[in-house]
Amino acid sequence: MKRHKKYFFLASVVILVVILGIGLYYAWSLAQIGAAVKAKILCSSCFVSKRSPESILNTDLVADDLPLLRYFDVQVDRASQVVSASLWGVVSRKAVYRPGLGCTLIYEDSKVTPPVPHKKGSQQAHLMSQQWAGEMPRQATLKHVDKGRLNSTVEWAFSEPDSQRLRRTRAVVIVQNGRIIAERYAEGFNKETPLLGWSMTKSVTNALVGILVRAGKLSLDEPVPVPEWQKPGDSRKKITLNHLLHMSSGLEFEEERYGPWDDVTYMLLRVPDMAAFAAKKKLAAEPGTKWHYSSGNTNIICRIIRRVVNEAHYTAFPRRELFEPMGMLSAVIEPDASGTFVGSSFMYATARDWAKFGQLYLHNGTWAGRRILPEGWVKYTTTPASESASKDYGAHFWLKIPKPFRSNKGKDTLPDDVFHAVGIEGQFLTIIPSRSLVVVRLGLTRLPHVWEHDEFIKMILEAVKE
Repeated sequence: MKRHKKYFFLASVVILVVILGIGLYYAWSLAQIGAAVKAKILCSSCFVSKRSPESILNTDLVADDLPLLRYFDVQVDRASQVVSASLWGVVSRKAVYRPGLGCTLIYEDSKVTPPVPHKKGSQQAHLMSQQWAGEMPRQATLKHVDKGRLNSTVEWAFSEPDSQRLRRTRAVVIVQNGRIIAERYAEGFNKETPLLGWSMTKSVTNALVGILVRAGKLSLDEPVPVPEWQKPGDSRKKITLNHLLHMSSGLEFEEERYGPWDDVTYMLLRVPDMAAFAAKKKLAAEPGTKWHYSSGNTNIICRIIRRVVNEAHYTAFPRRELFEPMGMLSAVIEPDASGTFVGSSFMYATARDWAKFGQLYLHNGTWAGRRILPEGWVKYTTTPASESASKDYGAHFWLKIPKPFRSNKGKDTLPDDVFHAVGIEGQFLTIIPSRSLVVVRLGLTRLPHVWEHDEFIKMILEAVKE
């Protein structure tokens, strides 16, 4: 009997130690993520968006589900352009800013790619950035627009009907027929403030692929040259660029729980080479047989682009081939510590520049008479992924509004040709070709079903006649 009690006691101690160990590891993982979030967001918001540290610390980094970030100390070194965040000096992370590249989390065991000379852009690009493709004069007559209803709609976007569940809309730009018909910013933001698009960046990655397809440097239906997949018998060799763009690669990648061991969280905040992390994933399904949203797919694409473009031209590629021709001079896609663009998540641009990007797709891939994307690219982009049962996703664009940003008033009743670039926290670029409309809404909406984007678009359509 005594022996049994002894064994029971020892087993209980072992179980307690294991539970304690798991708890400590979980807490340590959360601390790593918290420090990374605070360093990265503070760095980009300070040096890319040009906001004050106080405004960021008092809003972005304590909003809703982020109050624990208050316990992380931060230092902003403006001379070296490095931001540090630490928890009681035990866990710490740093992010470094480089002109033209934005901010990157750095790691002790990896080298950050050196800064590159940042050109300010050609004179023509600067002229295009100032002349917003037919910007609406203040006194112009708005035909077919109910100005009162449109103003009320914009007011609705910035209102806060529930003090416990805040929308925090920061920018709205509405464009019809190439003219800005409505524009508003929250206090502390303006038309010169670059804002994070989160997963709207995926849609920009779509454009970079299109540019290379048009140049004959990439093919949609050929297996992609990913070194990790080239061993004999590796079924991942079947994965094509089309699979990656349509989120049907079959790669195992968790992007729904947003915890410390969630793949997307781990990738964005804890590894120096995000594409390598994603490329190592095993197949959960045969390529081309199952739709599964994955930021890992996008970062693999960004490394493919890097190999195709050539190392010497890679960092300048988005600016030279996409942003400058359209006058999107505020736009910057940030790289990871390995030097590969984080095309899944980390692009900053002003609301107007996001709207310009929407105009490119509204005009079937052309800008000011210049073809940037291939003929038929927008049609390809907006063709539903055949593997998606709900047919709500194309090639790195959403064809329907994701459920967390949809009202509960029934099914989607927006025009059939609508499509969206969408990012977490309620980032939206909505394109409606049949109504010649581009709508940008940027904000800090952390809780689901607080920003009802379908209602917003319906109200705009009621105010803007056909």
